[in-house]
Amino acid sequence: MKYRHIYHAGNFADVHKHVTLLAVLAALKRKEKGFLYLETHAGRGVYDLADSAAESQQGIGRLVGTECVAAPLRRYLALLERLRAGRAGARGYPGSPWLAVSELRAQDRALFVEAMPEEARALERALSGAGTVRIRTETGDGFEKLRSALPPPQGRALTLIDPPYEDTRRDFERTSAAVADALKRFPTGVVLVWYPVKIARDTDRWLDGVASRITRAMLTAELRLYPADSRVALNGSGMLIINPPYQLDAELAESLAELYGRLAVGPGGGIAVRPRVPR
Repeated sequence: MKYRHIYHAGNFADVHKHVTLLAVLAALKRKEKGFLYLETHAGRGVYDLADSAAESQQGIGRLVGTECVAAPLRRYLALLERLRAGRAGARGYPGSPWLAVSELRAQDRALFVEAMPEEARALERALSGAGTVRIRTETGDGFEKLRSALPPPQGRALTLIDPPYEDTRRDFERTSAAVADALKRFPTGVVLVWYPVKIARDTDRWLDGVASRITRAMLTAELRLYPADSRVALNGSGMLIINPPYQLDAELAESLAELYGRLAVGPGGGIAVRPRVPR
């Protein structure tokens, strides 16, 4: 595997993913009953932005020091400040496991899966001293581990699937299969999937394929910095939310509109938050 998230931490897609994740976590916490939080491709938990300086300057670098209005954005920046006030220092950046654990309650638990042993060990160090949250970190194939984790004893779950898309076609195919299998095992679980937005027709074809395999409500939230089908490495970032919490679409539309206003690099980009109908 050549992909290392350490070189992309804090870029605009990371910011989009993390803000969306925090919005979903906040929605799930409106109910007192605990839930399982599961990540299939967890990474190392905390990053040094010196390794991703160019990309992070166009992402989190545009938010630091600003006053945000939307609640998920405010919470995101508050957690970043908390991390940097500790051992991570001024260049520290939280990955999704660190953000999630910071939001989980005593009645919740978390399972993180990471394929690379050195990254998994770094993740364990990053999450040490997490307090009352019950955490388990495993090394292995996150798609395979997903099968044994669902259904959860708590009766509620949030799964984040965020593969590297290094082998693009294979990762998209495995992601589709994992989503279908997860919902077959636990139909009411909330599933988040991050996906790259490059060629619009390819993205739409893949989303239609996912919709053809499931019968649950779907919502997509996309943030594009470049016009559709531009010949750049990454035109935009997408989040697929299956079984979205009530009124999540309105909250994400507000948050992403503000986020786009701060990250935009020119004409032709934008946001799109819309339901997708299972087929």
